[in-house]
Amino acid sequence: MSAVSVLRPALGLIACVLLLSGCGSERDGQGGFQMPAATVTTAAVEPVQWVDSIQALGTAQALESVMVTAKVTETVSRVNFEDGDFVETGAVLVELTGRAELAELQEAQAALREARQQLARAEQLAERQLVAASDLDTRRAAEQSARARMQTIQARLGDRVITAPFDGVLGFRQVSPGTLVTPGTTIASLDDIRRIRLEFQVPETFLTALEPGQVIQARSAAYGDRVFEGVLRTVGSRVDPVTRSVSVRAEIENTELLLRPGMLMTVRIIRAPRDALVVPEIALVQIGSQAYVYRVAGDDRVSQVPVRAGSRRSGEVEIVDGLEPGDRIVVQGVVKLRDGARIEEVEAIAGGAENGGA
Repeated sequence: MSAVSVLRPALGLIACVLLLSGCGSERDGQGGFQMPAATVTTAAVEPVQWVDSIQALGTAQALESVMVTAKVTETVSRVNFEDGDFVETGAVLVELTGRAELAELQEAQAALREARQQLARAEQLAERQLVAASDLDTRRAAEQSARARMQTIQARLGDRVITAPFDGVLGFRQVSPGTLVTPGTTIASLDDIRRIRLEFQVPETFLTALEPGQVIQARSAAYGDRVFEGVLRTVGSRVDPVTRSVSVRAEIENTELLLRPGMLMTVRIIRAPRDALVVPEIALVQIGSQAYVYRVAGDDRVSQVPVRAGSRRSGEVEIVDGLEPGDRIVVQGVVKLRDGARIEEVEAIAGGAENGGA
């Protein structure tokens, strides 16, 4: 078999491959081949008003909260409240027995009356210069001493009447009539929940975005999607060196008494509106830690532009750096593009088509 007959099938195969490779391609002006234009949708980048927020988790606390306790060792004589009662400032909650103090008070009151009578007689005699000035001073000192002793006993009796220090809701009572209490024995909890304090942590990177008076929105799992609005009151004076976060306290009106101390709540701090360049999230290509978009040039070719993304919201992302107002970028069809590729724009395709190579 000759060499020509051996090479002839191989040459024919090569010709077929070259013919097939040319099908569906276009020639450029220099006789080469290039890929067909990719069908995409584009959009112009323009500044829009952007309102973003800071998210956090917080714990609800009562505006005022205290554990009502006894100050002395004594027996409970009467309990004047029930579990969950709302009480006002000064309401008598518990009375302790104080027979000995009552007897001492009566004795002190009698001594004070006697001292006042003696002082009055001495003052009358002093007017007629029938008593020495030193005797008059002695009577005055005796009257003051008797009054001070009576006030001391009254204060001890006051410790045996336990009152509410502020308006609030009482918890479960921990004593009954006849219970022997000692200093520190808990009577009940008292919480003012008509206004709720909400404390949470915010990363230090948002420190400059926090200021008293900002509106906050809070939600609790107990009430589903119901939003409780409040106001940011205080930003902590220190940043935690371990978590690198700052403590923030907000207040929420709780006139319906729905929120309770200890509840876990999600917090959203609304920041002031600002102008920002925003692109659809599907236009962003993430490669490693770097994000890109495809910018369209005047010759219908695209260039891969590195950008720095900022805040995100549903389906949109803020571009902090890399684009200018008026730039046109590819929105759908980015998965089949490369730097320098030609494009052909079509009408926007319904959401979700991008992942299928629209």
